[in-house]
Amino acid sequence: MEYKALRVIISGGGTGGHIFPAVSIANKLKELNPSTEILFVGAEGKMEMEKVPAAGYKIIGLPITGLQRQLNLKNIINDLTVPARVISSLRKARRIIKEFKPQVAIGVGGYASAPLLIAATRMGIPSLIQEQNGFAGLTNKKLGDKVQSICVAYEGMERFFPKDKIVLTGNPIRNVFVPCTPEMKADGEREYGLDPSKKHIFIVGGSLGSAKLNASMRKWIHDGCPGSEGVDILWQCGKFYKADIDIFMEEENMRNPELAEKVKYSDFIGRMDLAYAAADVVISRSGASSVSELCAAHKAVIFVPSPNVAEDHQTHNAMALVRKDAAMIVKDSEALDKMIPTALELLKDPDKIKTLEENAGKMALPDAAMKIAEEVYKLV
Repeated sequence: MEYKALRVIISGGGTGGHIFPAVSIANKLKELNPSTEILFVGAEGKMEMEKVPAAGYKIIGLPITGLQRQLNLKNIINDLTVPARVISSLRKARRIIKEFKPQVAIGVGGYASAPLLIAATRMGIPSLIQEQNGFAGLTNKKLGDKVQSICVAYEGMERFFPKDKIVLTGNPIRNVFVPCTPEMKADGEREYGLDPSKKHIFIVGGSLGSAKLNASMRKWIHDGCPGSEGVDILWQCGKFYKADIDIFMEEENMRNPELAEKVKYSDFIGRMDLAYAAADVVISRSGASSVSELCAAHKAVIFVPSPNVAEDHQTHNAMALVRKDAAMIVKDSEALDKMIPTALELLKDPDKIKTLEENAGKMALPDAAMKIAEEVYKLV
């Protein structure tokens, strides 16, 4: 296929789970033809307005916002402004499309995706959406009938979208996530100061950290790290929680001087690929990108889905793997008592770990960004 230069609008955002796949798609389109012009459209005040320019792309914000379900004065005022913001965003989206003249529009979910894709489809622009999760988001569900192609990461998405439009592509992730080798494991142990003679658990609560995963770790540490002989832990706690955990760990280190050797913690993990490689077992939230990375890395993982997401999609993401014996799950409500004990028990069962790794690898969908880019070219 000849990859001619295109003019592409990519819209959506609100979370890293929407933004990073969008940037991966943009990077692949630029790689196929550096003359391709890409414009992002996001929601004013959301994280895409910072993350997208940092990745080297121009972005325009829409005044769109969503309805807030929790009742308080601020949310009531917000909800009263939503209809006017939707109308304003649709008008602005039409102006952006008229000025930029895209040949194709891509939506990745999030508030800004709806007005831009609605305007694009009404104006006859070929359009595609990418759904990252195993349970489709509200915006993408509403757009499914309007667009020409729907790229998904999980099987069984006919529940949400017209079957003839669905293309199973996977989620775009960075190409550093590959099946882990002994050499990568050794590099990861050196990078994070882990003892090669021990088993390793890696706990990751997403880019911002997780209050529940952190609370579960703190409880286990305060209880004296039961069952941890021959085990050390790498713990990504998140920037927001780091100061409190510093104080907690200082107090616990005074009670248990061996703790510093047993638990390595950090607010941020720069080389996630090496952290995965070092780990014998990973404990993680089950956002779409994390699930895709762990499958690509062929890791044995215990998911603790966040309950604080729309449509409980993290549970759906995790269960897509659990049903195929490619992961284990601990409910968020049971994490304090079960999260670490479940991981320690899994470490004692190398056959189960091997099964989880093999089955997770079978669910990996590599080259997702390329598959989506090819769908874009088909539309054009």
